[in-house]
Amino acid sequence: MPGAVVDLNADLGEGFGSWTCGDDEGLLAVITSANVACGCHAGDPRIMRRVCDLAVERGVAIGAQVSYRDLAGFGRRFMDVAPAELTDDVLYQLGALDGFARVAGDRVRYVKPHGALYNTIVRHEAQAAAVVDAVLRYDAALPVLGLPGSAFLRLAEAAGLVTVVEAFTDRAYTAAGELVSRGEPGAVLHDAAAIAERAVRMAVSAEVLAIDGSTVAVPARSLCVHGDTPGAVEVARAVRAALEAADVALQPFTAR
Repeated sequence: MPGAVVDLNADLGEGFGSWTCGDDEGLLAVITSANVACGCHAGDPRIMRRVCDLAVERGVAIGAQVSYRDLAGFGRRFMDVAPAELTDDVLYQLGALDGFARVAGDRVRYVKPHGALYNTIVRHEAQAAAVVDAVLRYDAALPVLGLPGSAFLRLAEAAGLVTVVEAFTDRAYTAAGELVSRGEPGAVLHDAAAIAERAVRMAVSAEVLAIDGSTVAVPARSLCVHGDTPGAVEVARAVRAALEAADVALQPFTAR
């Protein structure tokens, strides 16, 4: 329907030391919300400060992309972390990024888990509750991003947090509405035109075709384009252009 409003988010700050990943500056010219790595799956103090400075300059909302402590695996490996330890890890990451965001003249506006943690808390009740507990303890006004139907969003809503449903423009979906594992063929999409078409369908019709051809409901307020894939900026530009051509307004879901 005309007049739909969505947020466009991407993962930023995912380098570490002398290792670079993605084009943060290029993406910040396109997106409305930045999921900034907090040092556990990627990112370091220098990178976090730089990305926060640039995000504030460009009016992009800063979100904390919290993860397992897994630099070697880029946060994409499941870790059997005790809930209390996971809560502390998330608190540590929130505090670190929020410090740089405040120095830049803003603050962390929302929380989005990364990688294996994001996928695990779709079903893992204890770890989902641990992440919710960390957000509640740090700032209960922070919205959280997640998949519709996930344990994470259900527990977050029950705890009084603002929950925001997210959809992935460049990832394949199962018929159950979950993301296809990155280890499976076709899990990550690369064709900019096809991704842009999916984004419009998500924003306008709140649905996406699953990998088996079935239709899955995705009532998303925020759409994600991954920042670490080749050609990410070109994909993001194509997505934004297609959304605007379809009369979809791009706005962050967070209050300024």
